[in-house]
Amino acid sequence: MPTQRSSSSASLKSIVKPWIQITRVHKFAGTMVLFWPYAWSLTMVARVLKLDIPSFSFALLLGFIGSSLLHSQCAGCIWNDILDREFDRQVERTKNRPVASGAISVPGALVFLFIHLAILFRMVWNLDEIAFQFGIVAIVVLPGIYPLMKRITYWPQAWLGLAMNTGAPMAWLAFGQGLSNSALTLFAGAWAWTMWYDTIYACQDKRDDVNAGVKSTALLFGSWIKPILSAFATALIASLYVAGIMNNMGTYYHLISVGGGALYLLTEMVTVDLDSPKSCWQTFHRNGFNFGALVWAGVLADYITSM
Repeated sequence: MPTQRSSSSASLKSIVKPWIQITRVHKFAGTMVLFWPYAWSLTMVARVLKLDIPSFSFALLLGFIGSSLLHSQCAGCIWNDILDREFDRQVERTKNRPVASGAISVPGALVFLFIHLAILFRMVWNLDEIAFQFGIVAIVVLPGIYPLMKRITYWPQAWLGLAMNTGAPMAWLAFGQGLSNSALTLFAGAWAWTMWYDTIYACQDKRDDVNAGVKSTALLFGSWIKPILSAFATALIASLYVAGIMNNMGTYYHLISVGGGALYLLTEMVTVDLDSPKSCWQTFHRNGFNFGALVWAGVLADYITSM
């Protein structure tokens, strides 16, 4: 009997495992880099509107769920794996992904994708017209086009930056605040952040990408990669500062989010080894958790103390 149970458990695990792998839910940093710009922006909105904590917490939870689903269905996951299955088979790090390896069929992956889309559509259905239309662009258009970019330009990270950071303006739109200058400033900074962390992420595959014909800023920037990445990091910190001024953010924000964020990125830039896949992955992973949380801690402290 125990043998039968263990055999059934192993069989179930082998069936479920590819579906977990295709969503990258086990690599949670991808969801977090998508979630943090929304969390930063939402917390600024909450401070400006004097939003009560239960309403703020509920909006934060919805954003986290939406970010998880959007990450699974767009940037680097289900849709990307369907379109990139031939490329993935030529890259050591990605050759065993479920669609590339045949563990999940293309029709099966499409059905799984449409389930994610259906839930996301439902989440934006009751928003006002402008927010709903922006939500459709964020869910379908931007992530839908992204996988094609690496075939035609060395700047796929630039398009990814648009797809990954729609949460920053969406936080304002969802509360009927429109596309404020503050939201657009934060969106621009988050775009620069994506350019920073995803170029580092792409450095993991530089050699294989050349052989597979995949384009990226990691290849484009060449020997200038660290100075250019430093410029993107500077742009991010500058946007955080300007957005803070626009929203009359206080000491906690400027000390923790802006000052602490600047020191954190400087340390990462000095210590990352762009020729080491392990170092690149660790830097990306830390951005998904540590840097995003550090910036949010300052915004959150400012929101709570302003109530």
